[in-house]
Amino acid sequence: MSEGGVMIMKDKINAFAIGERLKRLRGDRTLKEVSERVGISESALSMYENGARIPRDEIKIKLANYYKKTIQSIFFT
Repeated sequence: MSEGGVMIMKDKINAFAIGERLKRLRGDRTLKEVSERVGISESALSMYENGARIPRDEIKIKLANYYKKTIQSIFFT
């Protein structure tokens, strides 16, 4: 596998791990509730939780503040 292929695979694994953490943090709350409180669309939150996208830095901050967690603990562990 080329170095570029390794990077793409690593990014997908990281996106999946981030999504799993976000789902766990959301718990019993609905996508609608969290997305409204954070100021993003339900579809964006769903994509983050499913590993389809990684949020921009400003959204990472909003999510970390909402969940009262560090950015590091959600997005970089």
